Amino acid sequence: MLLTVFGIPNCDTVKKARRWLDERGVAYRFHDVRKDGLDAARLQGWIDAVGWEKLLNKAGTTFRKLPEAQKEGLDAAAAKALMLEQPAMIRRPVVEAGGEISVGFSAADWQARFAA
Repeated sequence: MLLTVFGIPNCDTVKKARRWLDERGVAYRFHDVRKDGLDAARLQGWIDAVGWEKLLNKAGTTFRKLPEAQKEGLDAAAAKALMLEQPAMIRRPVVEAGGEISVGFSAADWQARFAA
């Protein structure tokens, strides 16, 4: 199964996820969404799969720094535009594996999905 991990290298959760994969010898490709970019079609696929509400990291510093006017009344289109403009607003890591999309890191979930 081809596993692609999307994130930002200095993100603590991404570091934990990558360390978990490395320790178990799970092969993956890392895609830095800041450096390598993120196209609108891929982001739309993620939104279709998991919903923009799950994908948009409202707890992150980048989102919290936005003016209140931008935070209020968010919809799918506005959230997508924000995430394309500032990929740090995407909850991390996003993993594409076997045609499925997952967001975030949970050792128990990953054990069942990737280490079997």
